[in-house]
Amino acid sequence: MPQNSPGAAVYVLGVRVDRVSQAQALATIEQMISQRKLSGDTLPCRQIVTVNPEFVMTAQHNHDFRRAVNSAALVVADGAGVVWATRYLGQPTPERLTGTDLLPMLAQRCVACGYRLYLLGATPGVAEAAAARLQELAPGLQIAGTYAGSPALSEEDAIIERIREAQADVLCVAYGAPAQDLWIWRNLSRLPVAVAIGVGGAFDFISGRKPRAPESMRRMGLEWLYRLYREPWRWRRMLALPRFAIQVVLRGRK
Repeated sequence: MPQNSPGAAVYVLGVRVDRVSQAQALATIEQMISQRKLSGDTLPCRQIVTVNPEFVMTAQHNHDFRRAVNSAALVVADGAGVVWATRYLGQPTPERLTGTDLLPMLAQRCVACGYRLYLLGATPGVAEAAAARLQELAPGLQIAGTYAGSPALSEEDAIIERIREAQADVLCVAYGAPAQDLWIWRNLSRLPVAVAIGVGGAFDFISGRKPRAPESMRRMGLEWLYRLYREPWRWRRMLALPRFAIQVVLRGRK
């Protein structure tokens, strides 16, 4: 962590959340990339996870997923529910940081330092559209490559070879949780990049394929409600939110 890190992580129902601000998270990622470059690309890849309440609830029964999150180099709060939980536990994280917010800011840092970005995942064509949009937001951004692929074990070797040939520095994986984070975790020792980040639906939002909630709803922590309105089929997944809140209240402070 950078020297201005606010301190230790907080654990929400056994799942780690680092108490870092947006600026601190970006500085930490930039430091990881710089350290690998200085080592002659000999340092191993570092995993970054963006945690929301669904992650926490999945981790209650998926022990590999919990290990992947808790052993990551950086875990940021993606989800108003997680931010609320840290406040309830008396160890607040400074702010929410989603994959959709993080990626454009990281792209700008990559331009300034000459780092190369690889976008992996989503449905065919979406990563390419997201890459084009990121280059508009961060002129001069070097996109090392894009590929849809899948998190299937049978594809891992071929995908890793694609990334190696592209000579990327940062890998963003959009297979959804827990698949994306488990994919990174399984392959950490052989990923030829400095950092690998699970970004969920970020490619869809950045490319414009899916509209994001208005800024006012995001500030109030109601982005989940907007997504439910746009995608009512998600209602079963949204049941994780009240279960999460109840579990935090009943078990969190123990």
